[in-house]
Amino acid sequence: MEGTVKRWVEGRGYGFIEVDGEDDIFVHNTDLDGTYVLMQGQKVEFDVETTPKGPRARNVKVID
Repeated sequence: MEGTVKRWVEGRGYGFIEVDGEDDIFVHNTDLDGTYVLMQGQKVEFDVETTPKGPRARNVKVID
């Protein structure tokens, strides 16, 4: 999937990705592929895992 970083809480290491027509998707810094900080507005691609707490982004990569 592709989306846009809606919010990133750097001090806590997590945030949310916005995808058109979908609920926001949680992302944790342990799910980032080579990048350890995201910034609001960045375009990213990722896989989605369904968890008991809701969807979670995995293998997140920043799109250049």
